[in-house]
Amino acid sequence: MAWTDERVELLKTLWAEGLSAAQIANKMGGVTRNAVIGKVHRLGLSGRATPAKPQRGCAPTAVRKEETVVKPERAELRPVIPEPDSIAPLVLDSGDKTTVNTIKNNMCKWPIGDPAKDDFHFCGQPAMVGKSYCSHHARMAFQPPQRRDRTEVRRPAAQLERRRAAG
Repeated sequence: MAWTDERVELLKTLWAEGLSAAQIANKMGGVTRNAVIGKVHRLGLSGRATPAKPQRGCAPTAVRKEETVVKPERAELRPVIPEPDSIAPLVLDSGDKTTVNTIKNNMCKWPIGDPAKDDFHFCGQPAMVGKSYCSHHARMAFQPPQRRDRTEVRRPAAQLERRRAAG
């Protein structure tokens, strides 16, 4: 469909009457709403007489009466006791060091030192029942989970996308 002079004049008239682009496209036939919008833009038509009015008016809404809000008294806050940032180090006997060859099932298997060095050894203290570590090292190994914010929760698709982007 070509924009003839007659169709352009009809478009200008309907646009000035305040019809929407969809309404103009329906009246003219053979053009889409987007074609009307594009032609209006190219012609530089800006102002309109009045915008198209809705079929029915809305019923007036009742004015809300403001309620008085009673503020409760503030509760007395308990003092916050800061938790220690780290667990104090365990002082071990300077005697025999527990190695891979000397460790038993009931001994703490907390690694101490660099496995590639000669002085590497394990804690060797009595392990807690059903655990691999003594009470001191179990506190370090089995810490309760921290509360997460919702923003930290990752969706599997987002994780996969990040892995693809990184590698």
